[in-house]
Amino acid sequence: MKPFGYLRATDVDAAIAAVAADPTARFLGGGTNLVDLMKLGVERPGLLVDVSRLPLTDVDQAADGGLRIGANVRNSDLAAHPLVRARYPALSQALLAGASGQLRNAATTGGNLLQRTRCPYFQDVSKPCNKRHPGSGCPARAGAHRDLAVIGHSAHCVATHPSDLAVALAALDARVVLRGPAGARGVALTDFHRLPADLPERDTVIGHGELLTSVELPPPAPGRSAYRKARDRASYAFALASVAAVLDVRDGVVRTVRLAFGGLAHKPWRARLAEAALVGGPATDEAFRRAADTELAAARPLRDNAFKVPLARNLAAALLGELAGTDGQPPQDGAGQNGAEHLRRQP
Repeated sequence: MKPFGYLRATDVDAAIAAVAADPTARFLGGGTNLVDLMKLGVERPGLLVDVSRLPLTDVDQAADGGLRIGANVRNSDLAAHPLVRARYPALSQALLAGASGQLRNAATTGGNLLQRTRCPYFQDVSKPCNKRHPGSGCPARAGAHRDLAVIGHSAHCVATHPSDLAVALAALDARVVLRGPAGARGVALTDFHRLPADLPERDTVIGHGELLTSVELPPPAPGRSAYRKARDRASYAFALASVAAVLDVRDGVVRTVRLAFGGLAHKPWRARLAEAALVGGPATDEAFRRAADTELAAARPLRDNAFKVPLARNLAAALLGELAGTDGQPPQDGAGQNGAEHLRRQP
């Protein structure tokens, strides 16, 4: 391993200043992704600035009824938080679908959102990769790409973003708060991660020296929410496809819906076309499948991953049907109940 410096930050401003002053510096949180990449030789920082002990560990209810989640909140703690379980069940379910219990105990909210792709070519420094070395090529396109992107990819990169948490946050209209040398700014989660286009080396819009300090959730939307993930094995596996949804149905008509896919693209894929196709229409299995097909019409699968398109469509239709109660079962209660409706039922 290449030698590197280590600095334990004492406050947020000191951490930002240390990284901003050194182009080779990286922030270190839980280390569940960065340290692995350092061992592989993919990441070679000259300085690690440890932010894991900064006071960014609270989950607070906002004045408007939303939540503010500190970047250092552990995934396991966030999944078990009573307000998250009651008001944003899709978020809790997504967190519990990710990695193993041991990793969830170490991984942080900010680190989860900033984790890098698990594309095997990106992780293998003996292979070319445009994400590691722009202009070197993307061997995944003609090579092993079964688990990689089917939508939003480019000639330069077909990697997928591995986070389950990010998919749920995309469906929940979350925002991330970044703080850097120029001050603080908020970015919609759906705008935070990038599609590869001609700059596949840039995963997000975050600048060097900017620290992700928190995630903000708006008040729970009406209806029910849930997260579902299809993977090769029951645990400790990344998504082949996943879906997060928030659905409000009244008298058999879709009033509002928010839908996001994971495992299909370089970023969480907010399904705006599918949402538009559903609002005001019937909450039926046929309508759910048709809306998913509308969104996925833009998919451009490669040789070995075309199965992801019907997988995502069926996953979305099944989850929406479950939330709407059109799958032959009554609509979900408890873990599937969003906070807005849940709170209305309290005495």
